[in-house]
Amino acid sequence: MNEQQIFLAIGGIGAAALACQWLAWRLRLPAILFLLLSGILAGPILGWLDPQALFGPLLFPLVSLAVALILFEGSLTLRFGEWHEIGSVVRRLVTLGALATGAVIAVATHYLLDFPWPMAVLFGTLTLVTGPTVIAPMLRVVRPKASIANILRWEGIVIDPIGALLAVVVYSYIVASDQATGLLLSLRIFAGVILCGIAFGLAGGWLFGQLLRRHWLPEYLHNLAALAVVLGVFIAANLTVHESGLLAVTVMGMCLANLKGVDVEPILHFKENLSVLLISALFILLAARLDLQALLALGPAVLLLLAVIQFVARPLCVALSTFGSGLGWRERLLLSWIAPRGIVAAAVSAIFAVRLHESGHANAHLLVPLTFAVIIGTVILQSATARPLARLLKVAEPAPSGFLIVGANRAARAVAVALQQLGCRVLLTDSSWENISAARMDNLPTYFGNPASQHADAHLDLVGLGCLLALSPAGELNALACMRFRHEFGRHRLYSLASSLESRLGDKHRTSLEHRGQSFGSQPLTYTQLANRLSQGAELYTTTLTKGFGWADYQALHGERANLLFARTAEGWVHVVTPGFALEPQPGWVLVALVEPEVACDHLSAKTAEA
Repeated sequence: MNEQQIFLAIGGIGAAALACQWLAWRLRLPAILFLLLSGILAGPILGWLDPQALFGPLLFPLVSLAVALILFEGSLTLRFGEWHEIGSVVRRLVTLGALATGAVIAVATHYLLDFPWPMAVLFGTLTLVTGPTVIAPMLRVVRPKASIANILRWEGIVIDPIGALLAVVVYSYIVASDQATGLLLSLRIFAGVILCGIAFGLAGGWLFGQLLRRHWLPEYLHNLAALAVVLGVFIAANLTVHESGLLAVTVMGMCLANLKGVDVEPILHFKENLSVLLISALFILLAARLDLQALLALGPAVLLLLAVIQFVARPLCVALSTFGSGLGWRERLLLSWIAPRGIVAAAVSAIFAVRLHESGHANAHLLVPLTFAVIIGTVILQSATARPLARLLKVAEPAPSGFLIVGANRAARAVAVALQQLGCRVLLTDSSWENISAARMDNLPTYFGNPASQHADAHLDLVGLGCLLALSPAGELNALACMRFRHEFGRHRLYSLASSLESRLGDKHRTSLEHRGQSFGSQPLTYTQLANRLSQGAELYTTTLTKGFGWADYQALHGERANLLFARTAEGWVHVVTPGFALEPQPGWVLVALVEPEVACDHLSAKTAEA
């Protein structure tokens, strides 16, 4: 390829990656589906992209390093302290259930596709993982009950590094077996790979953790240092014992994530952003190398394998994992249907397939196309059918009506309590641990962190939430949250309080109304006004309208001395009140208003007299 063709190919990969990620965001589907399809279209179908000609001998070293970074980023999310919090069902799904899934897939691959047992077992470990990047978009579309959504979300987060570790271990054993003729020598080489990988991983994680804990590096170098250390550990482990590098970086990430006094969140966010770049380019390149003829030559065996994965492996996994739990058969059936394969399967299979094929292993060249077939098949089938199935089983949430509240300060907590009394689901987010702790003391669901962060994209549970209330004292954060969730909830379901500073700024310094969301309350409020009134004794007062005390009586009693915030209809729909609220409440409606102390006393006296 000449220089101009190289520039065009690299630019095309970047443009295609951006288009695929944007399309996935718009359609709320896993990005991996569009990345793989674009790579297949550009490579084997149209012949526009030839990764081998583009990168030459650098292709597979670059793929290996990218896979190492992806595995390290995934292992950074596995914190042992959370193991007891995820519930017995999730623990069984990622242990007993994962082993059962891998075993069923291995047996089916061996008998249906005539794979040798080592390759069949490796394929089983590669395709037992799901992952948050494929689960999270699907949950937003399906919107199952919270119990199901939490199980699937936690399973995707935890099984990524576990599945990668299992795949690396099986691959290491295959490589060790190739280097020796006797079983004993094979086991010794395998043990060497495992010990070297664990030793380098623990050493690298502990040493880098000490650098962070003792502040021997300035903060702006943390991300660069993490990148350099990961690549250094990967290369050093591989040079010491061949093929131990992937295990080393996986162990390193797990070690670093569980060291006390080490904050890995900034590094994790950087690695997540880097992983999006690497994954997007990697999948397009790998899909462009697919041998479609070899895949098509397998015939209906591929469809039979997909059927076994969907109708045998996953139901068996769920049955073993939910035995004795409180889940009903409807919940178990939906759990048995949703398990799309994701990033770890595609990324790890790519590098393993290349090396095993070079070593002369039979069917190694089929690992990548077969893995991609499983990914595309499970994502398409489950994306198209999971929502109707959830509705049929009556385990889908109704139209999302809960509230994501930005801020867990005193004012936000008071609003959240009032909404809970109306029967609404709420979730408070804040980066202040003091505010989050106070909210948890009030039994309010919380997310500790910035709702617009990359971490929140993967971990923030939006099931059942349909409105945003931006109640933070920081006007910039409120505007950022409104921008972040505008597509998620729709512009007409974003509400915010302006900060007092914003109300004094000129037009050229004030955040645009388009990015702030709608004003909150029948009378426009700032955060300071709401917080001050609550601290001075005002309260959020709930009133039920009746035939004897209707809307006209409510207005006559309160006038403009009460600021109406929410109105719930007799059918249960909750409206957020904005200036110029046009609906006229009817008997049976429940109103929530910010009421001054003396007004609340007058109202109580009126109700007592009516009784």
